[in-house]
Amino acid sequence: MAKAFASQSDMSEKKISFTEIGEGLYAFTAEGDPNSGVIIGDESVMIIEAQATPRLANKVIECVRSVTDKPISHVVLTHYHAVRVLGASAFNADQIIMSDMTRAMVVERGQEDWDSEFQRFPRLFEGHESIPGLTWPTTTFDGSMSVYLGNRRVDLMHLGRAHTAGDIVINVPDQNVMFTGDIVEYHSACYCGDGHFADWGDTLDNIKSFEVDAIAPGRGDALVGQDMVNLAIESTRDFVESTYRPVAKVAARNGSLKEAWDACRAECDPKFSDYAIYEHCLPFNVARAYDEARGIDTPRIWTAQRDLDMWEALQS
Repeated sequence: MAKAFASQSDMSEKKISFTEIGEGLYAFTAEGDPNSGVIIGDESVMIIEAQATPRLANKVIECVRSVTDKPISHVVLTHYHAVRVLGASAFNADQIIMSDMTRAMVVERGQEDWDSEFQRFPRLFEGHESIPGLTWPTTTFDGSMSVYLGNRRVDLMHLGRAHTAGDIVINVPDQNVMFTGDIVEYHSACYCGDGHFADWGDTLDNIKSFEVDAIAPGRGDALVGQDMVNLAIESTRDFVESTYRPVAKVAARNGSLKEAWDACRAECDPKFSDYAIYEHCLPFNVARAYDEARGIDTPRIWTAQRDLDMWEALQS
């Protein structure tokens, strides 16, 4: 019997921080757990990322209510992973927005993703009985769209593939602040199991070109000031490249997945082993990098059984 996933033994509650990163803009962070964002408009509130369950979403709502009593009108999902989206019902928002590609991923792999992540993250899915089902958007878009919260314009943009094929960022021009989802992390491992390594760097360059003053990343602390923003972008780039490079070398010589795993650990452990969720992400990252290096462009669907099979193959 293979040992448990690292995430299955992570049962300690995380400390929540609610940080103002611009006027009426907040980052909800929790020591490497999935972040959420809050944008307060003239008459209503937009939430970025819905958390894994209504129980966790209510923690975001509690923080929102500490700063405003305006109604929550929009939930925007930067991509589709169960730990990000299945709490959406708690917000009672009229609009749930994601990219066209992300909706296509819900159709293609939404239930499988839920089953897989439920197995991996028992702590995040405490209270899962209150999840009403898959999270479906009311609105989708291709490329970009703007939402007006009164006079406050919020730009939603697909800047390229990275963490998933459908990733979007949310930019608030009046404060020069961006919510990046899992395209950018800070002192937290990137989950690359559904990622696109070859595209990720270009997408980071596109984010960097905005020269924003603050970022709410997908995981890790809020980043205020261009020095911190650029540090997070470049550390994310280093993580992604350091994961893919040794795996691609093994794949090029027809080496095994286990050999790729050993090569990736040799390069990444010294630099990233203290990052949040590092041990959880690594096997999925290696498996996806190995596939991409062998020419598989569309990430294979993770199922609860595929998770276990992959993990067992790496224990030999």
